[in-house]
Amino acid sequence: MTHTIREKTKLLARVRRIRGQVDAIERALQSEAGCEQVMHIIAAVHGATASLMAEVVEDHIRCHLVDAEKHPGALDVEAADQLVDIVRTYMR
Repeated sequence: MTHTIREKTKLLARVRRIRGQVDAIERALQSEAGCEQVMHIIAAVHGATASLMAEVVEDHIRCHLVDAEKHPGALDVEAADQLVDIVRTYMR
């Protein structure tokens, strides 16, 4: 079972929140909201999608690249942690 299936409920909840934020952009544009308000909503969507991507990438690293159960000798927890930190920093 892949991590996206195992975490399906949690990931779908995040996607639904992002969809709500995107809908908020549309509503703001329809109502001719100010640029500042629209940019704040867009920034929130950007952050939410980056966070979702970082979570999926982290799970991929931990489940497929350094799975201790499948490849106990190949596991380098410190290197995996460093890579996850770099990905999370980059996705901000």
